[in-house]
Amino acid sequence: MRLRGGWPIGILAVWALAGLVAPWLSLEPNAIHLERILETPMIGGGLGFDDLGRPLLDRLIAGAATSFLVAFWVVGLSSIAGTLIGSFSAYAGGLWDRLLVHVVDLFLAFPGILLAIALAGILGPGIENVVIALTLVGWVGYARLARAQVLSLKTRDHVQAAIALGVPRGRIVRTHLLTLISAPLIVEATFGIAAVVVAEAGLSFLGLGVQPPEASWGSMIRDGTRYLLVAPHMVLVPGLAMVAVVLAVNLLGDRLRDYLDVRGAE
Repeated sequence: MRLRGGWPIGILAVWALAGLVAPWLSLEPNAIHLERILETPMIGGGLGFDDLGRPLLDRLIAGAATSFLVAFWVVGLSSIAGTLIGSFSAYAGGLWDRLLVHVVDLFLAFPGILLAIALAGILGPGIENVVIALTLVGWVGYARLARAQVLSLKTRDHVQAAIALGVPRGRIVRTHLLTLISAPLIVEATFGIAAVVVAEAGLSFLGLGVQPPEASWGSMIRDGTRYLLVAPHMVLVPGLAMVAVVLAVNLLGDRLRDYLDVRGAE
């Protein structure tokens, strides 16, 4: 079975490329052109200008860099921390496993985005605090998934044989368990990218994320809501970009899940 990405991979490649090369491009996302305030794409060229005369194309690329950076760090840190915590907890069992279950239940008792808003409000605005807040919320899903997978695998014959041979616990988890649970965790991480992009935009929309004059898709949408009737492009440009990225990630995650599912293999 082949993994066919098609246009979702193309959109994500453009998003990742924009996020990686944006610091080295000659962009002027904060340059103000008073004579071009609220110019539409057809009049001003490019993607138009906002209420301060700033070019939306440059701000869109800068916002892509912000969302990509946040998604990279949040998904990376959350998946690593959650996988290690859930795996070792399930393998060790006993008090540590029961404690993890209670902690996970406590986190799941609150809607994730509300908990992220509360944490971001406590930590203060800024991209670093957004990463910390979303990571503190996001690790729970990976820990829960890793724990469930390890509980179903630790009684397998190859694991019991490794235990009988005196293989250290850390090596058993690393070589005999993590390799087998990597597929569902990769799929979970893929869907997690879409959730982080939306969460970062939501926090920036509320003023808890990236602070002006730095660009974020969420803050661009917030600024555009005041001019929705006279300059809808201020909302449509970042909104459509975010929809395209989230849709591409979700479609790629569905295809990746089907591709990694052994039961669906031909």
